[in-house]
Amino acid sequence: MYLKKALTLADAKAIAAAAEAEARKNEWRVTIAVLDEGGNLLYLQRGDEAPPGSIVVSQEKARTAFLFKRPTKGIEEAVAGGRLVMMSLPGATPIEGGLPLFNQGSIIGAIGVSGVQSPQDAQVAYAGAAVAAELA
Repeated sequence: MYLKKALTLADAKAIAAAAEAEARKNEWRVTIAVLDEGGNLLYLQRGDEAPPGSIVVSQEKARTAFLFKRPTKGIEEAVAGGRLVMMSLPGATPIEGGLPLFNQGSIIGAIGVSGVQSPQDAQVAYAGAAVAAELA
């Protein structure tokens, strides 16, 4: 029998803590959103001095990564490559910094980070995603 991992609040906090550690190491002020396996907000953390707009953007990046089961960078690259139709897809936020969270090959949620340059947001998100992959 296969049991799919479901994120707990403690898991979400551990994911966010790893992401926060990466942000702090680089002195980046970000907001981190973690969604559960249903795509619902489970945990949100806005760092000191993170831009207020990052609250919404982090959640939208996470939601996009969850809905499309891929990093938001791929959608950003598609738009940059001329596939403007991607902009019209419901729930598509084509800005790097959102990642689906996988554990044992199954999607268990998503993380979105906003507050600095998009590649930096993604770097922070990858730190959190690494924790999700190792959850028991």
